[in-house]
Amino acid sequence: MKKAALHNLGCKVNTYETDAMRQNLMENGYEIVPFDVGADIYIINTCTVTNIADRKSRQMLHKAKKMNEDAVVVATGCYVQAAGEEILKDDAIDIVIGNNNKGKIVEILEEYFRDNERKKSQAFIDDLSKPSEYEDMNMTTVTEHTRAFIKIQDGCNQFCTYCIIPYARGRIRSRKLSDVIREVTSLTEAGYSEFVLTGIHLSSYGKDQLELNIGLIDAIERVASINGVERVRLGSLEPMIITEEFMDRVSKIPQFCPHFHLSLQSGCDNTLKRMNRHYTADMYYEKCCLIRKVFPKAAITTDVIVGFPGETEDDFIESKNFLEKVQFAEMHIFKYSVRKGTAAEKMPDQVNDKIKTVRSDILLELNKKMNKEYRELFLGTADEILLEEDINLKNSIYQVGYTKEYIKVAIPREEDMSGKIIKVNIKEDIGEILLAETVKVY
Repeated sequence: MKKAALHNLGCKVNTYETDAMRQNLMENGYEIVPFDVGADIYIINTCTVTNIADRKSRQMLHKAKKMNEDAVVVATGCYVQAAGEEILKDDAIDIVIGNNNKGKIVEILEEYFRDNERKKSQAFIDDLSKPSEYEDMNMTTVTEHTRAFIKIQDGCNQFCTYCIIPYARGRIRSRKLSDVIREVTSLTEAGYSEFVLTGIHLSSYGKDQLELNIGLIDAIERVASINGVERVRLGSLEPMIITEEFMDRVSKIPQFCPHFHLSLQSGCDNTLKRMNRHYTADMYYEKCCLIRKVFPKAAITTDVIVGFPGETEDDFIESKNFLEKVQFAEMHIFKYSVRKGTAAEKMPDQVNDKIKTVRSDILLELNKKMNKEYRELFLGTADEILLEEDINLKNSIYQVGYTKEYIKVAIPREEDMSGKIIKVNIKEDIGEILLAETVKVY
C-alpha cells in the first residue's frame, strides 16, 4: 500500500479539490499520511494568485522532494496551469496535473507506476483557454468538522487587469445542479449541517447553461431545501449579482447566512476602471444598501488592493473615504504586486513599495476599527451559533462557534457540543471573539 501526503495552498476551491483527491486516493487503496517524512507520494495543490503564492508553491514542492528524494512529487493547481509544461524543468517535480485533471489523480498515478520503475516527468495539462466541461469531483466526507465547502463552479471570464486566474482556471463552467444536490445529501447523511457554496467566480453559476435557466439563487434554494441542511453560506460574490429579486428570494430562505463577501478592490472610480472592474463605487454602495435593507446586521466583507498602478494619493483618499462610508464588517487588504502575464504588469506609474506599505497600514488600522464596531452590534443580544472546537481563553476551556454572520463566539465548555447549534446571550467583546452564555441547545 503506497502512502500519499497532500498539501493545499490557496482558496476554498482548492481545499475542496484537495479533499476530493484525498478521498479518491483512499477509496483506491492508498494510505493517507501527514505531509512529513515517510510518504511515497507528495501531492501539492498549488496557488498562483500572487507572486508570493507562486514562491510558496515552489517551496512546498522542493520541501517534499527533500523529505524523500525517492518519492513521487505531484504538482497540481493554478501555479501549474499558469506555468504550463515549463514547470517540468524543475527536478523536484515528477508529475504535473492541470486544473481540469485532478479528478484523474489515481489513474495518472497508476499509469506512472505501471512498470514499477521510475519514468521521466509527465504532464497532464489541458488548454483551458478553450471551452471545456466542468470536471466533476464528488465528496462524501471533508476535513472540516462541521462545515462543508461545496464547489459548484469553476473558471472566470472577467479578466481584471491585475488577475492571472482566468488564465489558470479557464472559462466559466458550472456544475450540474443534480450533482450538487446529490453531494450535499450525502454529506448531510455523514453529519454535516452547514454548507458553503464556492467557486472561482461564483456569481457566474449557470451562465454557461442558459438553456437550463438557472442561476446561483436557484442553487441556494435547492441546497437549503435538503433535509438536514441547517445553514447555507456563499463564497466571494461580484456586487452586480445583488438585485431586488436575489435579495427577496434569499430573505425567504431560513437557512441562508447573511454574510456577503462582495469583492470591491478599490473605492475610487478611476482605479476601478483601470482594474477593468465592471461597476462604479456608487453602484457598489447601492448593492450594500440593498443588502442592509433586507438584513440590517448583515456582515459585508470585502477585498481591497492598495497601490495599484496609477493610484495617486487623491485616489487612495477617495478609496479610504468610500470604505468608511460602507462600514465593512471586515476587509482583506492587499498590497498590489506585479503579476507576470497580466495587463497591469505593463501599466505605467507603478507605485513605490514604501507608499504601498503606508497605505496598507492605514487601511489595516481602519479595518480593526470597523471590525470592532461591527462586533459591538451584537453585544447584549441573543443569537445562534454552530459550535466547532475547543480553545483556551483566560486559563479556561471554551467552545467556539459562529453566528450566521460569521461572528466568532465562545462559551464556557461544559460538555462537547461540536456540531450543535445553540442559542446564546452575547455578553462581552474580548477582541475578535465575543463571549456568551448558553441559553438553549437545539
